This record gives sequence, C-alpha cells and structure tokens, in this order.
Amino acid sequence: MGTQPHAAEPADHADALFGLEDLDTGDRRRPPPGEDALFRETAAARRLLSVRQIHAEPGAAASPRGRQVLARFPDAEVIAVDSHWRIPELHGNEGNLDRWVRIKSEVLVLGEKRTLTTRPNGRSADWIAPGPANGCAMACAYCYVPRRKGYANPITVFTNIERIIAHLSRHLGRLGPKPEANQCDPSAWVYDIGENSDCSVDDLISDNVADLVGAFARWPAAKASFATKFVNPDLLLLDPRGRTRVRFSVMPQEDSTLLDIRTSRVESRIAAAGDFLEAGYEVHFNLSPVVIRPGWEQDWSLLLRQMDDVLPRRVKDQAAAEVIMLTHNEDLHRLNLAWHPRAEDALWRPDIQQPKRSENGSWNVRYRNSVKAEAVETMRRLIATHAPWLRIRYAF
Repeated sequence: MGTQPHAAEPADHADALFGLEDLDTGDRRRPPPGEDALFRETAAARRLLSVRQIHAEPGAAASPRGRQVLARFPDAEVIAVDSHWRIPELHGNEGNLDRWVRIKSEVLVLGEKRTLTTRPNGRSADWIAPGPANGCAMACAYCYVPRRKGYANPITVFTNIERIIAHLSRHLGRLGPKPEANQCDPSAWVYDIGENSDCSVDDLISDNVADLVGAFARWPAAKASFATKFVNPDLLLLDPRGRTRVRFSVMPQEDSTLLDIRTSRVESRIAAAGDFLEAGYEVHFNLSPVVIRPGWEQDWSLLLRQMDDVLPRRVKDQAAAEVIMLTHNEDLHRLNLAWHPRAEDALWRPDIQQPKRSENGSWNVRYRNSVKAEAVETMRRLIATHAPWLRIRYAF
C-alpha cells in the first residue's frame, strides 16, 4: 500500500491534548520477581556505559531529569558547558579518533532540546518526533549520526522531556484521528522517537524513553516507534499497551560482527521478539542495512530461515519489515579509516556505488541504481521463499 499524503503539520501553540501529571521524574521500575537488580544496574550494562565524565548545561543538570542522570553516575566528573552542541574537546577534535569507542562508553552530555520540530516522514513512520537523546553508546560503522558531530558521538540526553511530550501532545491533538490507512499503520499516526539514538540504550541512563512509552500508551490515535540493535529487558517492565512499535534491526551475524560494534548479538534480538510482544509492544523488524558482498545472498537466506525457525507464531502474525540497502558517506568513510578500517572493505565499494549530494551538502554513496534494484528484488524473493509470513512495509 502506498504512502498517503500527510496532513499539514499542526501548529505548536495549540493546547495539549493530555496533561503531564503522569510524568515520572524518578525511577518507576523495580526488579522483576526473583531478580536482585534492574538490567541497567548489572555488570553487563556497566560494560556498555561506564560513565566517568558528564558535560552538562547548567539548566539541564539542575532539572529533575538531569538530577536523575547525575544520581545514576555519582562518581562521574561533571563539567559545565554553555551548549551541548559546542564542546570543543569533543566536537571537531580530530584527536578523539583514537578514543572513538571509549568516549561512547565513558562520556555523557546533558542538554535541553531547544528547537522542537516534528517532521513528516512516510517510511519508518508518519512523523519524525523530537527525540529524547542524540548519539549512542554503540558504534555501528555505518551510523549517520556522527557525520554532524565530528570525531566524537557520545549520548546527549535531553532533560526537558516534559516539553518534548507536551509538543507531541499538541501535534497529535491538532491532527486528530488518522483519516486513512497507509504503509506506516492502518489506523494510528506513527511517530519515530529514536531517529538519532537507540532508545533501548537511552533507557539505561534515564526515564526519558519510559515517559514517552507511557505517554503514547494514553494516546489512542498514535504509536511510538523506534529501531534498536540492543536488547534491554528493563523495557519489558513498562506498560506500552500496544502503542509502541519496537523494530529490531537484524542482519547476518557475519556482517554484524564486523559492523555492529557493541550491539546485542543478532540471535538475541530475534529471541527477544516474543518477550516484547508479550509485554505489550508491537514488534517489527528492520532488515538493515543490506550490505552487498560475496556470499551476501546465502547469509541472508540463513538468517531468514533462522527467524522462521525461532519466532513464535504470534510474532509472525503481526510482524512487518523494512528492507534498507546500505547508504554510506564520504566523511564517515574517512573517519572509519582511522578507527575501524576493516569495516570499509565492506562499506566502501566504488565499483558498485554512486555518489549523491545530501541535503546538508555532504556526499553520500549508494549502490548504483541497477545494482540496488536487483538487490532489492533479491531480498523480496528471499523473504518470499524463507519467511513468507514477513510482510514488507517498504524496501529501498
């Protein structure tokens, strides 16, 4: 089904559709029965995030959400900054390439998101929401977010979550019910809340994601949506009531080992799907990115057969997928050569790629039109053969 035209974006000055009295500025969750701690308190979580330094705007640090983050990492050095975007020792500092992954683990930034904009999308979601964070503790070699930050990409937590939720409430209130089905969803307006971060990892730091999941659970005309490469069992303790769509990103493990640095193993992401559905989430999959290399078709066939073997029927009955071919970037290529050159053997393929100027003026590279078209058709055929239950929402 094709994407339908969007309604005009509503003005942000309308009254909020729902109040914020349910916003929880503390930790609302407790360990599940039989367990001593939330996952975010375990050694596994600390290996991903062993924060030693927090760069904080003063207003962000003083806010309830900022105080929650500081309390979670009491031993971290706190450094006051004027702007979360302008931190010279992080952004634009080429010397950070030697510490690319370490910075992701040891550094956080606290800031307030001052410009709140909801943009039309039409692929992953109807709308791209202002997200609760920017950056990631994982280090996927193809990630586009570092292109804007330059040489360091730690997580920036936006502490004014109440303003973000109020903005979304007003936006949805002006939209009203969805007038007709499209490929995003048959009846709900879908908002992607994790365009520039991984919400599963963000949830290890603060309750921003929990507050968004709780807000969408109260909004019958909308769904939240985010893609993830990390399995965070603490999210199972929330109550999404079917109003949050988790899109587990999967690829052949050989590709993931090379390119998805610090992420959960692909088999763990697949195995988690049933638990997340049982907890009240809608569960979809991103087959992404599809990297063309020798043997790629065989490895995707094996992955799809694994999904068919492992996933319970209840997951298959509601699942859908996005198929996304690799897009790379010239600046990111040069950056990767400094910290992970082996990844570029798979990502940088001038023999089958073509350049395209992006909206911000940088040069992206994509597979040539004929190569990409053939690969998309190959993926469609492989899915039809090995996972015929998996509805393709879109492929490009």
